[in-house]
Amino acid sequence: MEIVAATNNAGKLKELRRILEPMGYTLLTPADLGLNLDPEETGTTFEANALIKAEAFCKAAGKPVIADDSGLTVEALDGAPGVYSARYCGRHGDDEANNVKLLAELEDLEPDKRSACFVSAVCFCLPDGRHFTYMGRCPGWVGLEPVGENGFGYDPIFIPDEVGTADGKCLPNEENRSYAQLQDWEKDAISHRGRALRLMQAKLADDLAVKA
Repeated sequence: MEIVAATNNAGKLKELRRILEPMGYTLLTPADLGLNLDPEETGTTFEANALIKAEAFCKAAGKPVIADDSGLTVEALDGAPGVYSARYCGRHGDDEANNVKLLAELEDLEPDKRSACFVSAVCFCLPDGRHFTYMGRCPGWVGLEPVGENGFGYDPIFIPDEVGTADGKCLPNEENRSYAQLQDWEKDAISHRGRALRLMQAKLADDLAVKA
């Protein structure tokens, strides 16, 4: 099935393609279709923002669309940055500035007080108006400094509780490696986005049949 990714984020596109193509999807980017959209994310939840993006791109493309809205929730900050993760510093997409701000706000806290969770809402939307949302979460904590190069967003400062294995299982992250220190397969097995997409794969056929 061809499916349009409702994002222009290069890091997210790479991750979506890596996970979705083995599931049998052919991922199209907005650039592939000549689309230049940037819908305003006015929702107060990940689910709401994923739907906003999915519907906008689906209307423009006339094809099935997948949209992901994701972010980092930090317990000590009452869930912030949350849906504002991409623009936490006041500018959209400035990963380094977002990380600097978050680390500054947590600088006086010990590791056991820095609990956090990555959250992903994946919305699958069809031109006939049907849409389905699938949630994925990855618990962990915010590290003391950025470490690692294999990632984007908050990946260098997020320490997941688990890491993935080559056969898709999960093991404790005993070395406290950040998302950005993990190999792709280590991350995909435990990541919030990977979990949401695998839930979609498991449930989509039944959801489509029920609401046909």
